Amino acid sequence: MLNELFTPSVQHALDIVGIFVFAISGALLAVRKNFDVFGIAVLAEVTALGGGLFRDLIIGAVPPAAFTDLGYFLTPLLAAGLVFFLHPHVERIQVAVNVFDAAGLGLFCVTGTVKAYDYGLGLTASAALGLATAVGGGVLRDVLANETPSLLRWDRDLYAVPAMVGATMIVLCIRFGTINAFTSGTAVIAAFVLRLLAMRFHWRAPRAYKRSSAAAEEGSAAT
Repeated sequence: MLNELFTPSVQHALDIVGIFVFAISGALLAVRKNFDVFGIAVLAEVTALGGGLFRDLIIGAVPPAAFTDLGYFLTPLLAAGLVFFLHPHVERIQVAVNVFDAAGLGLFCVTGTVKAYDYGLGLTASAALGLATAVGGGVLRDVLANETPSLLRWDRDLYAVPAMVGATMIVLCIRFGTINAFTSGTAVIAAFVLRLLAMRFHWRAPRAYKRSSAAAEEGSAAT
């Protein structure tokens, strides 16, 4: 089904761009954590390829694409090298990196969902793996860096929710037989725009009911 939506060359080019931007975010976190060059490379690889590896192993698409296409494997290393030498300059264009990261999020939640469906999973499971494809690398990155995964933190702008929206839109298109390049592109754009809006207006998911007041009481009690 993926080949019906995008030509293989377009799909490959989009994948490489998304992988590169995800790898940049992993390498930048490694620099902030004062990791050495090996740690920077590992975090770049994990962030860029972790979600896709997880999806491919679950659906039985082995060996995973990350190990059959050298471009997928080398692109994160290129990003790691760029950040290793030029991280002050890359930090200064963080806004642009975030925009491309949002685009990668939208792309991977849709393509991950479609690939899972192609391998025989149901609609709900396919959407779940589409979400995992988009955010899984970031979760692994944060775990390796000894941080609470950012998509689980209340003080971070919405990240998983836009991917959930994109994955849900594409499974609805599959369900009603309207999946094509236009509707798939619409799902990608919806996730992308929602992520941009979340960053612009700092939209965040709600915490547990009355959790904020309880936290304030705990803080005053501690003092």
